[in-house]
Order: sequence, then C-alpha cells, then structure tokens
Amino acid sequence: MHFDLNDEQREIKDTARNLLAERSKPAKVREHAEARSHDAELWKGLCELGWAGIAIPEEHGGQGLGMVELATLCEELGYACAPVPFLSNALAGLAIEEWGSDEQRSRWLPGIASGEARGTVALDPDEPALVADPEGAAVIGIPVGGSPRLVEPGEAKIEPVELIDATRSFARVGADGGDEVPAGPAHRGMIALAAELTGVAQKALDMAVEYARDRQQFGRAIGAYQGVSHRCAEMLYDVEESRSLTYYAAWTADAEPESMPLAAHMAKARASEAAWAVTTNALQVFGGIGFTWENDLQFWLKRARVAGELLGTAGEHRDRVAELAGLGSSEPVPA
Repeated sequence: MHFDLNDEQREIKDTARNLLAERSKPAKVREHAEARSHDAELWKGLCELGWAGIAIPEEHGGQGLGMVELATLCEELGYACAPVPFLSNALAGLAIEEWGSDEQRSRWLPGIASGEARGTVALDPDEPALVADPEGAAVIGIPVGGSPRLVEPGEAKIEPVELIDATRSFARVGADGGDEVPAGPAHRGMIALAAELTGVAQKALDMAVEYARDRQQFGRAIGAYQGVSHRCAEMLYDVEESRSLTYYAAWTADAEPESMPLAAHMAKARASEAAWAVTTNALQVFGGIGFTWENDLQFWLKRARVAGELLGTAGEHRDRVAELAGLGSSEPVPA
C-alpha cells in the first residue's frame, strides 16, 4: 500500500506552493484582509490552471480528479491563507455534483468549474444560513423551510456579517423559493475544510519554528529551551495527526466511499482542534509580539478559529463519530 502522494498529486502540491508563495505573500493577505476584499487576480490565475474545477467531472468542464487532489490544493490555500473564494466554490461544486439532478449539474457545474459563475453553500443548518463569499456567486445552496435548495442571488436576502476572519466575506442568506435539491451530509465538504485547516496549522507551526530559531534570549535561540521546543513538538504532533486523518478521509471518498462518513467526521474534528491548538501555541512562542497588529500570525489564527466552527464544531463531529462507531451518546468512550 502506498501512503504518499503520487507524482501527479505531488506536482499539483508543488505548483500550488510555489504559486502561492509568490502571489499570496503575507503582505498581500494583509492588504486584502484590511480591505475585506478578494484577490481577484489570484483567483483568475487559479481558474486559468483549471483548479476551480479540479474535482468536477470532465463532462461538466472540470478536470475529473478526486478528493485527494482537491485536499492537496485546499491544504496549500490554507497554508497561504489565500483571500480567494476557492473553498466556497469547491463546496458548491461537490454538493451539486453529488446531490443535484442532471439538469442542475448541467446548469451550474460548468460555471463553477471555470470559476466564471461561482457557487457557494450554507455552512451551518440555521435559517438564514451562514454563507461564505456570496458576492459574485451565481448560485447559493441554502436550507429553505428545512429543505435544501439552490437559489440565485436575486431570489435571496443577503445580509453581510463580519467575522474575525477578514480573509473571507460572510453573510446570512435566506430565501422563500429556489430549486429543491435532495442534499445529504456534506462529507466531502468536511474533508476539504479539514485539509484547509491542516494547511493553516502547518503554516503556524513553520512560523513558530522559524521565530524560535531566530529569536535570541540570554545568548541562545529560544528554541533551545525545553518550554519552547516541547511546545513545538506538540504542535508537530497535532499537524501530522490532522494531516493523516484528512488524507485518509480523502482517500476513502475516492476509493472506499462506505468508510467516508466516519473518516470525514474524524478528520474535521481533529483538524478543527489541531488548527486552533497550533495557532494558539504559535502565539505563545511569539510571546508579546504575537499579540500585535503588525504580526501576521493573526490571520492564520483567525482563519483557524472561524473555519474550525464551519460545517460543525469539533465536539459535534466527535459525537457523530461515537454514533457511527456504535457507541451512542450515552455510552462511555473507552480510554
């Protein structure tokens, strides 16, 4: 059994890492976060590479690749904290491809795949629903009267909401009509979000380790002190466990779908916890300077906090894992 990315997946990862390192530097993230705007040029570049439709079937204009490839991209976009509507568009594509009718797929997936007619979906079960990046979207998936529906922006009431993650825009969206779709659990969406959170955690770890190597105190790098080095080791453990569960879940989506529900809930629970734990531990490594507005860690910490709550909290996913494992909510979990 092979436990690493294949050559094609590695090429996607390396290309994304190099592109984002050049075009989504922390200064660029800060610029768009402070303006609360998307990076339109970066989004255009991602679409030109065909990545907006990486997991959409070829017959609908996508690349026809799988969840592992999508997870690879999401991880790199999380690592860069890229201010683009990639995740929201990808979640809409996954939902419509899996649950939509033939007519709905033919109508909406080509625009989602090209990025020219973006989609987005509800990130919580409430009404009006919390939606990411609704501005410029052509279709929005939200619950209406308890029934999942696809609505166009003109049919919806959109009220902007400012959350602490300024690298994305959010709104509460409600509607009365729309096109009904028999949607089910967003397992693939959970996996994509877990991959992004893994990237967020990896970036925070890298920032903390670099600072621990460079920052001198009492004539030694602070990373030489056990209090710091042990904290960094704990952060590495969190990142690697999050990554392992996430890529296992992505693999099940492509190769063993009957195992995907349990794997997706496990991945989202662990990635949500890991991203928050790693970013807050990184803040402790930075010390007082980490609390300043000038320090870039804030953008990853805020992304971790908000994204960790989307599509269910870590606690909610742990409860679902217990149910799927046959433990039930009333039975104790074995130590």
